[in-house]
Amino acid sequence: MKLNPNSSIPLHPQAENLLRELINTDEYKTGKFLPNEVDLSKQLNISRNTLRQAINKLVFEGLLVRKKGVGTKVAKKSILGGVQNWLSFSQEMKQLGVQIKNFEMKISFKTFRNEIAVFFGITNAQPTDRCLVLERVRGNVEMPFVYFISYFNPELPLTGDENFQMPLYEMLEKTHGIVVKTSREEISARLAGDFIAEKLEISPNDPILIRKRFVYDVEGRAIEYNVGYYKADSFTYTIEATR
Repeated sequence: MKLNPNSSIPLHPQAENLLRELINTDEYKTGKFLPNEVDLSKQLNISRNTLRQAINKLVFEGLLVRKKGVGTKVAKKSILGGVQNWLSFSQEMKQLGVQIKNFEMKISFKTFRNEIAVFFGITNAQPTDRCLVLERVRGNVEMPFVYFISYFNPELPLTGDENFQMPLYEMLEKTHGIVVKTSREEISARLAGDFIAEKLEISPNDPILIRKRFVYDVEGRAIEYNVGYYKADSFTYTIEATR
């Protein structure tokens, strides 16, 4: 680990870039603490002040976590959502470099609540009416962290025989020519309860975040009513506003 004192780039951004490379190594991604500031500044031959500037930047970005009296380590990655991040779950995970694993997948035709009928614009829904429902427990290779349930507009030509192993919106476009465009979302929180706890392998009293996503196609037609139940420590929602 060496910096170039003769470079036109100041030392603290050099240190910052070096730290970015360091924390992306398997050794530190798995939870190892960084060397303490005294030792690390000696290794880099820079002042603790310069090193602290670099570390503070990465802490601010959420890449590092500093624990007083313990040390500094790589922050646990979380799902990033936001008003400017209209991405499918698969795209979100790809952006984060997370390999997706399906722990459970179920396709069925179910009756739906009045709230869902209203979203799909069905004014004369009967108690026996059904729509295609996709349920999935998803996560990384180590553990599940979200349970999704998606209700699809019964007017769509979905048979249930589609390849739901594909990214969902890619499948809809390639198989049925349905191009999704707009997503409206609602975020809320609660305790997991028995059903979700079993799905996510957590305690019923653990907190979860509920992310409702209302998806429309390019013509403004309601396509999907989706509810995701996330482990609370795996999901971060960001909002960026410009004045």
